[in-house]
Amino acid sequence: MAPLDVLMVGTGEYTTGFVGGGQSGSDKKVGVVGLTMFDLRRRGKVGKLSMVGTSGGKFPAIRQHLDKNISQVYNGMDVSFKSYPEGDKRDPDAYKTAIDALSPGSAITIFTPDTTHYPIALYAIERKIHVLITKPATKTLEDHQQLLEASRKHGVFVFIEHHKRFDPAYSDARAKAKTLGDFNYFYSYMSQPKSQLETFKAWAGKESDISYYLNSHHIDINESMVPDYKPIKVTASGSKGIAVDLGCAPETEDTITLLVEWQKKSDPSKKATGVYTASWTAPQKAGVHSNQYFHYMASKGEIRADQAKRGYDVTEDSQGLMWYNPFYMKYAPDEEGNFGGQTGYGYISFEKFVDAIAALKEGRVTMDDLDKRGLPTLKNTVATQAILHAGRISLDKNRSVMIEESGGAWSLK
Repeated sequence: MAPLDVLMVGTGEYTTGFVGGGQSGSDKKVGVVGLTMFDLRRRGKVGKLSMVGTSGGKFPAIRQHLDKNISQVYNGMDVSFKSYPEGDKRDPDAYKTAIDALSPGSAITIFTPDTTHYPIALYAIERKIHVLITKPATKTLEDHQQLLEASRKHGVFVFIEHHKRFDPAYSDARAKAKTLGDFNYFYSYMSQPKSQLETFKAWAGKESDISYYLNSHHIDINESMVPDYKPIKVTASGSKGIAVDLGCAPETEDTITLLVEWQKKSDPSKKATGVYTASWTAPQKAGVHSNQYFHYMASKGEIRADQAKRGYDVTEDSQGLMWYNPFYMKYAPDEEGNFGGQTGYGYISFEKFVDAIAALKEGRVTMDDLDKRGLPTLKNTVATQAILHAGRISLDKNRSVMIEESGGAWSLK
């Protein structure tokens, strides 16, 4: 079978590592999506690659950045791709032209502001293109369910890029949680430094918030740990001041906490509590790009995971003590000089998507089979979407929001 042709939608930090005219200052200095796809092409799993943004004028600098930081580092790795829009044109709808150039059965990755996920994904789905979407899948529960319906109608696979499911510690914790009895309590915290607000200033607080961006990780992990439970109520609280002082929109929250009540599906008398906190105003020199940890408690035991400090630190005169996470993306070359990060869970997430499409095309699996595997499909992430959307409503209306589910249909009250 021919390798999968892939269009990368979005040209920013996560795709290329190129932000504001230069290399990102985060832990994704050469990106994740582009590097992974270039390597999957080297390995024969991916074929033609293309990339689309809204401004064609950015691509010469992006190509120079990729050549310097990927091709010249990893044995001359091929970093070529077709770009849209062409020349110096600016076109917010260039994704349509790029998707139209694909053949049915090809795929796209979407790493763009949250409000754009739904129209881009739907346009691709209706043309029988498989879709990977960064989390959250959409801004609203309604849009999420409409994409699910459309994907089944057109027979395409839609994968939400919840890469923390493939973190080895989190993956092991999800398996162990099944042996610990009834879910009782979950607490999580995830942060990024204030510098990220420079990267996200164009949309932070206006088109999305830090809960959609970071709480989505741990809510998805919690949802995947407790398939016998469903969320029924969300109450949100947000703090403000720091992001606004840094020039973000007046409505931008610094830190958001969601308090979620869960109920056992087979026994409504059994309840559990989830508390999820996310911030993008953490200190600049905390030694980690992202603090991230959780505590899970059940009737027969508990699990704690700290995925910020993993027993690996480096001290340099220029920046002091830093804890690194090569389990996410390992950028060091292998012994032959090629990219050697195939075991990173950031990479694995994309390879799972590519392999699933190949299995579908070859008739080895069905869409239902992929849902049963526990992959972050649209169907397997509806509860997470409901919680995130309910949290936004709770903040905007200063009240708790109820979540209802009946016969697979979800709604907010």
